[in-house]
Amino acid sequence: MHSVYSFVTGPMVWVAFGVFVAGCLFRLVVLLSQVSRKEPFIFSYMNLKWSLRSIGHWIVPFATVNWRRHPVLTVVTFVFHICLFLVPIFLLSHIVLVDEAWSISWAALPDGLADALTLTVIACCLFFLVRRIRSPEVKFVTYPSDYVILAIVAAPFVTGFLAYHQWFGYPVMFILHVIAGEIMLIAIPFTRLSHMLFAVFTRAYMGSEFGGVRKAKDW
Repeated sequence: MHSVYSFVTGPMVWVAFGVFVAGCLFRLVVLLSQVSRKEPFIFSYMNLKWSLRSIGHWIVPFATVNWRRHPVLTVVTFVFHICLFLVPIFLLSHIVLVDEAWSISWAALPDGLADALTLTVIACCLFFLVRRIRSPEVKFVTYPSDYVILAIVAAPFVTGFLAYHQWFGYPVMFILHVIAGEIMLIAIPFTRLSHMLFAVFTRAYMGSEFGGVRKAKDW
């Protein structure tokens, strides 16, 4: 067990971060290369003003027509993404690990709040799962890989919650938590999770086309 712990918290962490960073850079380079080769005219009307206008509206809850048409989905989506970033970054145990490795630290969330946000992420994942199963229009465009991706996102939070409360054996759950987090990092550049990279470019493209070419709003 100790050798497994040392491996997943040592070399495997660096492998996961390396694949994540290299994969993200690779996907971005491929994206820009394909645009330059196949549709270079896009660069001619990309506009910072229209890009920021589009991004600004789509990251504000209920600012767009589509957000207002689906209030429940809007609330769950924004809460999910906020908690998804807050918990890993501001969890005390994560900050301690960073401080031990690089002597860098910052303010942490209270344990009770971190616990509540973790459960919120898990609940949101269940909402997305039920929506994919029950909503006809979503089910139609759902593939088996989408369920796998949802499980990849939920796994670090489920195993982290179980490890923190020391249910089902802390050492095993902690190792599974670390592995789940590493799998998620590795998966980001190569799955639909890559929208965290491309969302800004998509909105910039849509905003520029609608604002500069069609003279209309894209929301």
